Amino acid sequence: MIKIDQTKCIGCGLCATLCPENFQLSSDTFKAEVIKEEPSACLSEAIENCPVQAISRD
Repeated sequence: MIKIDQTKCIGCGLCATLCPENFQLSSDTFKAEVIKEEPSACLSEAIENCPVQAISRD
């Protein structure tokens, strides 16, 4: 399961840029949200590059 800690997320959009298969920015909160639970090849790059380490997976 992919998780985004909404208290850490700053809405920079880097995860959505690096891995649009799994993430998008919410039009309500302007923070990242998971749009696909199945990990894509780009998921690790998004996790590693999140500037506030808000993304995790089980």
